[in-house]
Amino acid sequence: MISYETLLKNALRLRPVERAHLIERLMASLEKPDLEIESIWEQEAIRRYEAYKEKRVKTKDLEEVLRKYE
Repeated sequence: MISYETLLKNALRLRPVERAHLIERLMASLEKPDLEIESIWEQEAIRRYEAYKEKRVKTKDLEEVLRKYE
């Protein structure tokens, strides 16, 4: 098995966007589903989507956002 120090050293060599994806995967491996929280996030996602459809929020292209992390 790879040591913690080696793993950390290798992870820190990743591009920021790759580190963000790695963090997401690691966090997901620790999380246990909570139906109440899932419901709250679902409602929030719907609220945000409705705001997007009604043009009540300023948006950016995905490429523009990702360029920040290259």
